Amino acid sequence: MFATPTTRTVVEDLLHRIGHAEPEHIAELYAEPADWRLNWPEDEHGRTATPWIRHRATRADAADHYRDIAAHHVPGQAGTEIERILVDGEDAVVLGEIRLTARPTGRPYRARFALHLTVRNGLIVRHHVYEDTLAVVRAFAGGSGAG
Repeated sequence: MFATPTTRTVVEDLLHRIGHAEPEHIAELYAEPADWRLNWPEDEHGRTATPWIRHRATRADAADHYRDIAAHHVPGQAGTEIERILVDGEDAVVLGEIRLTARPTGRPYRARFALHLTVRNGLIVRHHVYEDTLAVVRAFAGGSGAG
């Protein structure tokens, strides 16, 4: 009999896959559909400089998200520090900090984040991101004081 992976196992697998930057492989962990939300103001979603910032619903959307991030950041100038993974049943919260460099401006930034995931039957059904949006906007706009 097949055992469903635990929430922690799926979350750790997701983080591992993100670290290897293979969008199709990452997307396999998401349910169809999945509730994917970002904490940006709605009128800022999908702006030209940050097209990955928008709500998603499908595995194809998830793969596109990771492709868009890669296309808009400088390769080899990225890092993520995971500080904690908190798990309660189907829900997990990942706390950490990303370090990236905006490709259009060359500006590096740091953004603290909380990622709320819900795992059901071994697949991610909720992906809600709360991050330092001001650091991202400043890096892509070329303004002062980025992260």
